[in-house]
Amino acid sequence: MRLERWSDQKGRFASSSDTLCGIAGYSLAPDSSVERTVAARALLTGIAERGADAVGYAYRSPGAPIAVHKQRSGATALLERISVPEEATKLLVHVRDFTKGHPSLAANNHPIRHGSVVGIHNGIIKNDDELFEQHRIARAEPDMTVDSEIIFALAELSRGRTAEALQQLYGSMAAAWLDEGRPELLLARGLGRPLWVGHTKNELFFASTRVALELVESYVGIKLRKNELPEGTVVAVESGKIVTRESFQPDRSFEEEPLPAVRAPDEGRSCLERLARLHAAAA
Repeated sequence: MRLERWSDQKGRFASSSDTLCGIAGYSLAPDSSVERTVAARALLTGIAERGADAVGYAYRSPGAPIAVHKQRSGATALLERISVPEEATKLLVHVRDFTKGHPSLAANNHPIRHGSVVGIHNGIIKNDDELFEQHRIARAEPDMTVDSEIIFALAELSRGRTAEALQQLYGSMAAAWLDEGRPELLLARGLGRPLWVGHTKNELFFASTRVALELVESYVGIKLRKNELPEGTVVAVESGKIVTRESFQPDRSFEEEPLPAVRAPDEGRSCLERLARLHAAAA
């Protein structure tokens, strides 16, 4: 994270160092009073500076298919256009700083759909091509090359054995996905990428940055218990509660080059300003 550290909407910022894409989202109990679109905007703002090659979100309402929207822009261009129905209980949000899979092909951008699975990923998977070949899995679209797709292909292939499947990956990862064949939101953290979780009795939020969770607290008006998901952990979340937790062994022989500086600091600043204006206008 090097999102300019937001505090009390007074412009006091502090820096830290992680970057490359940003992920966020939530799982809510059906009777949660959280305003779905307000929370989505706060989460997007909290990860906005982590990439500007593409941005997108997906949501799911009970009994409905997963709805996906993505566009080739930074977060600022999407912030005011986000619209999440109040009956939706699950959300995924992503900003992209691409490493593999050119963003000119929409299928390479996140949220990525592979069969019944829709997911988001922060990190780099180095052995995706080998795993597609090994498991004889076809790409969702013939021209796709994005490495993240293999996470969601394996998730669909290995329902019930998710932790075992994740151990096959070589690279860095924080990921989240929805599966039209399962009721839960799945969260997984491998190596080298942060994944913060904040929860109440009826809501669970996740994000690449703690700041995103703090923005949710301020703009939604709730208090979250916050912690980082440990490396080598996958959890299933339903109605805002973790219902299963498994451990897996990431391949720790993977060594990544030093991460670049924040890619889109202007997106972070712009979204913070717009979020404050939207909140003031709605008050």
